[in-house]
Amino acid sequence: MNDMTSDDLPLVAPFVGERYAAAEHLTALLSPPYDVIAAPERAALAGRHRHNIVHLILPEGDDDRYRVAAKRLHEWRRAGVLVTDQAPAVHVVQQAFKIGGREFVRTGLIAAVVAEPFEMGRIKPHERTHAGPKQDRLALMRSTRTMFEALLMLTRDSTNELAPLLADTTRSDDPWAEATVGDATVRAWRVDGPRGDALVMAAGRHPLYIADGHHRFETAVAFRREFPQAARTLALIVSVRDPGLVVLPTHRVIRGESLPADIVPRLEATGALQVLSADSLDYGAAGAQVVAAGGGCVMVLPGGRCYALARRREAPAGPLAAFHPAVRELDVTWADAYVLAALRDAAEAARIEYSSDASAVVNEVTQGRALAGILLNPPAVEHVLAVADAGGFMPQKSTYFLPKVPSGLVMLPYERR
Repeated sequence: MNDMTSDDLPLVAPFVGERYAAAEHLTALLSPPYDVIAAPERAALAGRHRHNIVHLILPEGDDDRYRVAAKRLHEWRRAGVLVTDQAPAVHVVQQAFKIGGREFVRTGLIAAVVAEPFEMGRIKPHERTHAGPKQDRLALMRSTRTMFEALLMLTRDSTNELAPLLADTTRSDDPWAEATVGDATVRAWRVDGPRGDALVMAAGRHPLYIADGHHRFETAVAFRREFPQAARTLALIVSVRDPGLVVLPTHRVIRGESLPADIVPRLEATGALQVLSADSLDYGAAGAQVVAAGGGCVMVLPGGRCYALARRREAPAGPLAAFHPAVRELDVTWADAYVLAALRDAAEAARIEYSSDASAVVNEVTQGRALAGILLNPPAVEHVLAVADAGGFMPQKSTYFLPKVPSGLVMLPYERR
């Protein structure tokens, strides 16, 4: 059993990575993270290539699927599908993507980050986790003793060291990998020696914030307790100064049998909000009104009704009282506590779903497949960090960092072969 109460390991380190030998085929071999892959996409990825990483991160089979993954991993290694680096290194990763016609490029560093409890203060979460996903990932790690996916972590980079070093790498070297994953073009550079050490030092100088991958990080901490050699996990570390760092809101979709006709007056009666407007379905216009009013959300109802709802700052804390003050100020906290709660309580057989695509939410409502939608403005990255610094937790599905870190680009085996 490994004692992690007084960890003296460096926060960030280079690592001996494992990669696909056929770098020219990475587009067919990589996938998004396991937790955003629905069944149809899993089938499409599996059919794209028999060595696609989805066969390992979401294994299927008649036998114990985790043992299936371990057996398949062993076969791939023996066949030379995967190769292991000769020396420790880090990987600079650039992802180019578009949102609404605008181009972004996010650049970060994949390195080995120490797997230690949050109480140590060097790694900070902003979300709570659930037992089910952690049990699933822990079973996979027990069988394969390999980390296939990198989390997304943020650094304040207050000394502005990391960004220039990353830029120097992308300007001066040719990437070892280039692929398309989803809507993003991915390029990667392997860096070792003194240049790699400089990148590691810059990335590990300040605490790291988990942006995406809370369940995987907590699973890594649990696995380390069982298997002390697994002292680290993988993370793509991105500076909050990076111009390509994008966080989208996660909108709410309410499904069920019916909503009462007086749902809007019921909402107003809570005293926590006011209806600013009832417009045609123009999220841009309504959203702008909400922002101008100092916070709120947009509620979409059937029949082409779109309401801009603003929070009343003078309203009593009510359901918000249970939240940390830093969390209480977030629009998503208020919208969940008052608007979503009222819709859920009023609807028959209500169930809640989530989407980062505002137009998809609107379509679900207008096509009659959903009772209502709640559209949110994106949270500021600084608000996410402030919640983490305060030791608070944002509501479920509050953020959607885009693009996702590709799975299988570089892996971390915990046993030398």
